[in-house]
Amino acid sequence: MSKIKFITGFLTLFLLGNLKAQELKQPAEKSVYVKGNALFIPIGIVNLALEHQITKKITVQGDVFISPWKSFAGHELQYYSISLEGRYYFNEAFKHFYVGANIAGSRFNVQKWNYWNDNVGVDEETGIVRKNSDLYQKGYSVIFGVTAGYQFKVSDRWNIDLYGTVGTSQDFYKGYDRSRGDRYDKATGYNKSGEIIPYRGGVMISYKLK
Repeated sequence: MSKIKFITGFLTLFLLGNLKAQELKQPAEKSVYVKGNALFIPIGIVNLALEHQITKKITVQGDVFISPWKSFAGHELQYYSISLEGRYYFNEAFKHFYVGANIAGSRFNVQKWNYWNDNVGVDEETGIVRKNSDLYQKGYSVIFGVTAGYQFKVSDRWNIDLYGTVGTSQDFYKGYDRSRGDRYDKATGYNKSGEIIPYRGGVMISYKLK
C-alpha cells in the first residue's frame, strides 16, 4: 500500500512539475475528447469520460462508472463511481504512451468474487449456518491509483484509448445475508478494509469535440 501511495504522490508531483514546464509550450488549440468504454457495453455497464488538454503533453480526465445490476448472474453488482485523473503523455496529448495519477470515490452493493461459491460456515457464538453465495457487501470506497495506457488515432476525430489503473482501495462496508435478511458480520457500524487492486481499465472509443 505504501508503495502505491509513494508512486501516486510521485506521479502527482511529476505532473505538476511538467505543467509548469509546459506553460511555454501551449498548443495553439486545446483538444477535448468524449469517450465510452467498449469493454463494458455488452453487459449493460456504462463508463463515460471527458478528457481535456491542458498543455502540449498534459491532460485531465474525469469519468463515471455505472453498474446498475441488482442481480447479475445471481450476484449483486451495483457499483457507482467517479474519478479524476491527470495524465502525462511522453509524445504529445492524445498520442501514444502515457502515465497518470488517479483518485476515485465509489458507492457499491456487490457480492465480492471470493463469495461466489456455496461453501458453508458456522458462527461459533450463535450457531447460525451461512452459505457464502448468500452473502454480499454494501458500502463505499476511496481509491488512489496509478494509470498506464496507450492512445492512438483512427481518423481525424476518432481515437482508441487502451488503459489500466491499479491502486489502494480503502473500503467501508456492511455485510448482509440475503437469505436471512440480517448482517453476517459482527460490527455495529462499518467494517474497514484496505487492499491493492486493479480498479479501472478497458478500451475507450474517443471522439474529438474540438
